Amino acid sequence: MTQGLLMAKKQENVSKIFSTLSHPLRREILLYLSEKEECSFTDLMNALNIDTGKLSFHLRNLEAFLERTPSGRYRLSRVGQNAVVLIKDLEVLADETSMVMKATALPLADFRKRTFAFLIDLGLAAALFLGLPNIFYPLTTMVLLNVNIIFFLVLFWTYLTLLEGFAGQTLGKHIIGIRTVRVDGKRLFYDHAAIRNFGKVFLLPFDIVIGIGLNDRRFIRYFDKFAGTTVVDLKAPFSRSLSTLLPNLLDRIGIPVSRNFSNNEKPLFKKG
Repeated sequence: MTQGLLMAKKQENVSKIFSTLSHPLRREILLYLSEKEECSFTDLMNALNIDTGKLSFHLRNLEAFLERTPSGRYRLSRVGQNAVVLIKDLEVLADETSMVMKATALPLADFRKRTFAFLIDLGLAAALFLGLPNIFYPLTTMVLLNVNIIFFLVLFWTYLTLLEGFAGQTLGKHIIGIRTVRVDGKRLFYDHAAIRNFGKVFLLPFDIVIGIGLNDRRFIRYFDKFAGTTVVDLKAPFSRSLSTLLPNLLDRIGIPVSRNFSNNEKPLFKKG
């Protein structure tokens, strides 16, 4: 019983802390004091551009987080310093959560659309390749063919990597209305694009067969899983319910959720 009361008291204190820090102006006061170390009442009032009454009210609510110097200036107490760390951590969490929610709201692109985008990109790369001067003409016909094939594949891989790394879309994906994203909701960089497109360009049959064997709708190709990427449909209507999105979001931010998936369904975003 005593342990239960202690736990309840602890939860009550946590609720009070979050309640106090829920006002953006109070968080701004703490962050400003963290930056300046100590400030007078007038300094805070001018920096935050608020009137005397409002500042006095919020400073009273922050008494546990502040202390006064002998000269009457405000500075953070040890509790206030810990609160600033918490605020900064929550700001990072808010950014990550925002990215996850935006990405999770987009349905996955189907195999047909991804194939059409690939064929468009393949045609564009072939046209670009044929428009380049042949620098290998002194070679014999058979060697020339092999060298040109390798040169074209490298050119195609470079084209895919540069455009996806820059904007998440090749020209083919832009036309079809799909985009490559990371499954953790973070920004897609050139290294992720390079890895996923290596399998597409150089090992496509193997890439697809192994990808199908994964039995995970996020990864049509194995190198998508290896790079931690998938492809979403920008033109499809939003159809995923809150009951689908919420468990994915909670799992991403570290809150365990028990959920049963049917028909081989898996959460779009998986922790780790």
